[in-house]
Amino acid sequence: MKGKIGIVVGLAAGYVLGSRAGRERYEQIKAGYLKIWNTAPVQKQVAAVKDLGKSAALALPSALWDGAVKVTRAASRNGTPGQKLDSAIRAGRASADEVTRGAEKTAAEVKKAADKAVADAKTAAKKAADD
Repeated sequence: MKGKIGIVVGLAAGYVLGSRAGRERYEQIKAGYLKIWNTAPVQKQVAAVKDLGKSAALALPSALWDGAVKVTRAASRNGTPGQKLDSAIRAGRASADEVTRGAEKTAAEVKKAADKAVADAKTAAKKAADD
């Protein structure tokens, strides 16, 4: 899917940049793009993706900090140095697994939001073409 979108974007950019139709055609394409870009459904999805990105960016440092705290607590418990090390390693692995799950969940949510944004953009484009 990403490859197909990349090809379409590349072809569109190549057409716009290499068009023999000149500046008029470029301005026409740009006006159509801006008409679609500025529609409410597209901007709604843009805002949703931005919010999701912000929350994901804020969640990662928190998860890393929590993991570091857990490892530190595990390493400072009572026991022999070997037991402390084993406890810290277990806590580190568990924290790494939590961060991995969080990153995978965030990636899935971003993909879902991006797919919805693409669908809304296609709908807006179709509506703009009909108008």
